[in-house]
Amino acid sequence: MQRIRLRYTKRGRLRFTSHRDFQRAFERALRRAEVPMAYSAGFTPHPKVSYANAAPTGTGSEAEYLEIALTQERDPDVLRTLLDESLPTGLDIVEAAEARTPGLADRLTASVWELRLDEVDPEEARRAVDAFNAAGTVEVQRRTKNGVRTFDARCAVVDLERVETPSSPADRPTGRPCAILRLVVRHVTPAVRPDDVLSGLRAVADLAPPVPAAVTRLAQGLLDEETGTVTDPLAPDREAAATEPQPAGATATATVPA
Repeated sequence: MQRIRLRYTKRGRLRFTSHRDFQRAFERALRRAEVPMAYSAGFTPHPKVSYANAAPTGTGSEAEYLEIALTQERDPDVLRTLLDESLPTGLDIVEAAEARTPGLADRLTASVWELRLDEVDPEEARRAVDAFNAAGTVEVQRRTKNGVRTFDARCAVVDLERVETPSSPADRPTGRPCAILRLVVRHVTPAVRPDDVLSGLRAVADLAPPVPAAVTRLAQGLLDEETGTVTDPLAPDREAAATEPQPAGATATATVPA
């Protein structure tokens, strides 16, 4: 059995798709691309797809990950192209790597988020960020299926800063105020999400954007505690593939449906 790890995106209007919506679209793409999927046993077999830490509905992402199990070997790059062509624009498969190392989910310990606050003065946002960073704890509330829960949104935040420009200049509106925040947050329990940090900014500095924030996950991976950066979770697989000796006469297998 071959395992392939994929990085995919949620862009534009497709950021409003739920995780279940994506699952349905991805399983249809697997059938269109004629991917030789491995299936679970039992009365209702389903494709062996492992999803890891999906972004909340309504947020964009450049760094969502999943792993699929195949019954026949396929070239990861060819498979990526076939699946990307079978998905709607905005749900894009942008990277593929054969799983050569264990524990993909264990390497997703932190995320980098970008928060675009339309109609918020950048200087006002900077003062709110400074107040949040200076606080020892920032208690926020979130409604869950078990009722309202109170927790500390500050403890999981590795870094929060205001930046001058967004990752994509096209994301910044013209002719009106706009503040861009960059957030690095650990994956903890309970999870601290970007909207929790926005609630914290409201609590400590009364920062309340007049329109909903546009939130995008820029990266997801292992947190480097020394530098505060988030590393690429597929890098160990690519490195292992580059250093693993190939059997004599071995050739890559790639099948493209007619």
